[in-house]
Amino acid sequence: MLSRVADSIYWMSRYVERVENLARFIDVTLNLMLDLPGDEVGLWQPLVYTTGDHELFARKYGRANQEAVVRFLAFDTDYPNSIVSCLRAARENARSVRETISSEVWEHLNGFYNTVREALRGPAAFESPSEFFDGIKLWSHSFKGVFDSTMSRGEGWQIGRLGRLLERADKTSRILDVKSFMLPHGEGPIDSEEDDLQWSSVLHSVGGFEMYRQSHHALIPERVIAFLLLDQQFPRAIQYCIKHADRALHEVTGTPEGEYRHPAEERLGKLRREFAMLNVPAIVADGMHAFLDRLQTRLNEVGDALQSIISARAA
Repeated sequence: MLSRVADSIYWMSRYVERVENLARFIDVTLNLMLDLPGDEVGLWQPLVYTTGDHELFARKYGRANQEAVVRFLAFDTDYPNSIVSCLRAARENARSVRETISSEVWEHLNGFYNTVREALRGPAAFESPSEFFDGIKLWSHSFKGVFDSTMSRGEGWQIGRLGRLLERADKTSRILDVKSFMLPHGEGPIDSEEDDLQWSSVLHSVGGFEMYRQSHHALIPERVIAFLLLDQQFPRAIQYCIKHADRALHEVTGTPEGEYRHPAEERLGKLRREFAMLNVPAIVADGMHAFLDRLQTRLNEVGDALQSIISARAA
């Protein structure tokens, strides 16, 4: 596969996953506003911090409130990580490889982009924001279904899957980082209604509330953290993402699983081995923020190393 094609499929998949995560984070915050009225900045400012672009937001919008944050994260065409900007980039990447992806993938993504772009021209996203962002999530789910059901399980599909999983791991770490920094930890049940709502929102942000309840029942901070870090069956848990990204990378390179011939394989394999031995109480005691900050740096390093593999692809 040509490097141009591999790179476009990788970023197309990452951008669509980024769009869904942004829609999830915004929608959960909208619902929290109904349960925790009166603290608009306290609810919306952390959402800006999950992007890592809080300084840009402050320069452009100042105070964090619902309208400003929604405009920034969803509709700001000058902000490269907004929903509309990510969809534009995903569409351009898909357009450049239309001969490689299925027509269904292209048509779905093109329709997705046009739907969001049309929303820029009217007030619907602000008049009924939860409905609008629910729609974004459904479009994203459908895209992944179309991608998985119409693409051969070859190199292109594996590269798209790899991009999706790395993006997902990064965003799960970011929402966990911001929320765990703000909220109390512990091995016992939560004794505050507000804390209960906030930790529930962490799980809802990744679509994991019901799956957590099936496994753990009581809402206990350390169990939530363990679920999002280490669960091997929930598809947005970080260990799940790293494990399956590692498998996808080895399918792309042809290196036997457990071995490595490229820096990306070495870095991702090391992360996978370390996650298999993680101790959540020790992480919490040593500092969740420092751990997650290092994790985000290492995921970025994996992404950088991947570019050298993708650039080396040949016809």
